[in-house]
Amino acid sequence: MNINSTKQNTYDAIVVGTGISGGWAIKELCEKGLKVLALERGRDVKHGEYPTANLNPWEVPHNDQVPEEELEKHYHVQNRTGYTVKQTTKHWWVKDDENPYTEVKRFDWVRGYHVGGRSLLWGRQSYRWSEMDFEANAKDGIAIDWPIRYKDLEPWYDYVETFAGISGQAEGLPQLPDGKFLPPMAFNCMEEHFKSKVEAEFPDRRITIGRTAILTQKHNGRGPCQYRNRCIRGCPFGAYFSSQSATLPAAMKTGNMTLRPHSIVNSVIYDDQKGKATGVRVIDAETGEMEEFYAKIIFLNASTLGSTFVMMNSISDRFPNGLGNDSGELGHNLMDHHFLVGASGSFDGLEDKYYAVRRANGIYIPRFRNISDQRDDYIRGFGYQGGGSRGGMEADGSQDGFGADWKEDMAKVGPWGMRLTGFGECLPYHENHVVLDNDKKDKWGQPTFKIDCEFKENEMKMRKDMADSAVEMLEAAGLRDVKAYDRGGAPGLGIHEMGTARMGKDPKTAVLNEFNQVHGAPNVFVTDGAAMTSSACQNPSLTYMALTARACDHAVKELNKQNI
Repeated sequence: MNINSTKQNTYDAIVVGTGISGGWAIKELCEKGLKVLALERGRDVKHGEYPTANLNPWEVPHNDQVPEEELEKHYHVQNRTGYTVKQTTKHWWVKDDENPYTEVKRFDWVRGYHVGGRSLLWGRQSYRWSEMDFEANAKDGIAIDWPIRYKDLEPWYDYVETFAGISGQAEGLPQLPDGKFLPPMAFNCMEEHFKSKVEAEFPDRRITIGRTAILTQKHNGRGPCQYRNRCIRGCPFGAYFSSQSATLPAAMKTGNMTLRPHSIVNSVIYDDQKGKATGVRVIDAETGEMEEFYAKIIFLNASTLGSTFVMMNSISDRFPNGLGNDSGELGHNLMDHHFLVGASGSFDGLEDKYYAVRRANGIYIPRFRNISDQRDDYIRGFGYQGGGSRGGMEADGSQDGFGADWKEDMAKVGPWGMRLTGFGECLPYHENHVVLDNDKKDKWGQPTFKIDCEFKENEMKMRKDMADSAVEMLEAAGLRDVKAYDRGGAPGLGIHEMGTARMGKDPKTAVLNEFNQVHGAPNVFVTDGAAMTSSACQNPSLTYMALTARACDHAVKELNKQNI
């Protein structure tokens, strides 16, 4: 019976997690002919099964608001964003009372546990990293050097962009390499005015449309964007890239994927005699029973902290402090982009113009600091996301009032305005870390995390420049009542967690090698945000995709050579 059970539970590869990077790992390995077990801790969600995607405003209870007592009980962390937990979206987010962790310092851990993970929820902004990003640590003497450079990822950026579908405009900037773009979305007239004025005043600053994983034309069997701006509810047209709309269907076509939801990976099984991992231990989320699954290669794509948890919880004689933790760096160097700082203002003019669609995208201003103009108060840099809009005439049911007065107010149109929000790089600090708390268990009896992470002096000095530079650009474009803002916030709120199992050439200082293999356990790969050695200032998901596709190619080649 045990022999039959082991045989039934054995695959060529196991992928833990079905989000952006996990979906890519599943697709690539299946298409290369491997029998793949895809493990997801949450429930199954099939493409198109998005319960609120087509609801009109008057069909949504409580004007889309969640009662305060429900927010406080279940979503006190998830709702720190101020916009994520609504009646139309609350089913996507974890319940914080069921998924506890300890904040030594405030850390907003925003999560979604279901098939597709946060690929159903992400902001879809998709930017390549540049050569200067991969060189930055070595140049500045910060942390350790990346083991790869832009040239190593460039063909893989091409590869994933071609499949995923990224709309955008080529700009020819060294700090933001161009990609394989679908036609870009259009500026509105406020943004066009802003672009012309700012680029004339500041020649080193470029205003471009956001590079986004939303289709502007039919692509790979998926439909184009309908400009509804309901993306966070799930897109039944498949217009934005998600595991459901893109990578999992491709994997399914091969016949090589076995998808197992409600499967919480507790740890990796490491065989000391064989000198490699042989499988994973899985808790059935519904029954609580433990089961083991086996494979030749294992990809951890459970999210930055999810993958690190699995590794830290994987104890063996060879790795008493967690799988691959010879360096002592596992759990350290936690990063997130800092944002919620910028400026906004109003504009007198363009009163005869408006817009007709809800574009789920904005403008982007690539990094310009510490490129040609070197600061002496902080290192690295930031970019801006934002856009122009006009108040009024938003008949979506969210305005207060009723009757004739309400109808009259609805017909009023306010002035144009412009808002800029900076996204800044966070340095990799060893002391920003997570540890397992064996005194505080989750509902399945597993240890939880203690998270000790903060932004430091370099980030704080950068934030002031982020606000000041936003003000000067808005004023240069002729906006009035320009006001800077800084809502503060803590790490985690950017939902761009990175680090804790960093890549590096030396196993004495890094957890992973240049192909995302665990030093000391080369048949285990980690290709989500945990692998990042620095954070740059661009949204990181496109880089996760490229790293994953590259690692899968290497893994299968090494497997065929019987090197792993």
